[in-house]
Amino acid sequence: MKRFISNAILANAVLCCAAAYAQTPPHNVGDRHPNLRAAQHLVDQANRRIDDAQRANEWDLGGHAQRARDLLVQANEELKQAAETANTEHR
Repeated sequence: MKRFISNAILANAVLCCAAAYAQTPPHNVGDRHPNLRAAQHLVDQANRRIDDAQRANEWDLGGHAQRARDLLVQANEELKQAAETANTEHR
């Protein structure tokens, strides 16, 4: 029974780490847009801080922290699209 509980705890930890990694916004603006790249860096920092808060509060934040992380992923996508638009318009 103890072995089953240990394995269940380990599996849960692995799943939580995988979920946190999957929510990390990628850096994909490139070198042509330093301000957008800096904004993506700040999005990444915010994402890491929210992850820290979730861990410190044992993931019990009423779903609000996860919603904030989802919005950061969306913000990151908007930054990427802004860079692509600027590239298309040769800026």
